[in-house]
Amino acid sequence: MTPRRAGWIAGAAAAALVAAGGITYAVAGDDGAGRVPSADSADAGFARDMAVHHQQAVEMSYIVRDRTDDEEVRRLAYDIAQTQANQRGMMIGWLDLWGLPKVSSDPPMTWMGMGGMPSAGEGSLMPGMATDAEMEKLGTLVGRQAEVYYLQLMTEHHRGGVHMAEGCAEKCAVGVEKRLAQGMVESQESEIRLMADLLTERGAKPRS
Repeated sequence: MTPRRAGWIAGAAAAALVAAGGITYAVAGDDGAGRVPSADSADAGFARDMAVHHQQAVEMSYIVRDRTDDEEVRRLAYDIAQTQANQRGMMIGWLDLWGLPKVSSDPPMTWMGMGGMPSAGEGSLMPGMATDAEMEKLGTLVGRQAEVYYLQLMTEHHRGGVHMAEGCAEKCAVGVEKRLAQGMVESQESEIRLMADLLTERGAKPRS
């Protein structure tokens, strides 16, 4: 691994840990003025939607770890799976703390003013998310083909996640959640750059 690549991974991990550490200051579970978020708030919407978004990234990452022996891709997949599983747990915990449902009858992304709008890919639930067909295809590939397809899917997934996290950083009221969202932006943008390098090394590039 090159020093620059190791730095990117370390930087992404540090950003994620700093963001995660903020949960210790969220015991009050409010926006700093004693107001608990409402079910239709950006805070609740982001927590619900990003929990679903993260769950797919975790699943995708564990699929590729079983489909390749490449240590660099396996390490990246493991880091993504662990980080996003931990963050997902935080967001579900906040919904419990706020006494809010973990699912909503509103379409995904309603909190961003995008409810009911076409997602980034036909058949995907939210921007960046892979379709069922794409997830199934990933599970059929091995070796370099699996690596390339995973890196392409995860690049799109991260782009969608960054878009959502930027929305929370702007619209959410709970300070700890805004800090988590900003940490997601920084760590996922770093991983997008890393994945671009890994694709180049494999003679491939992002799909868009």
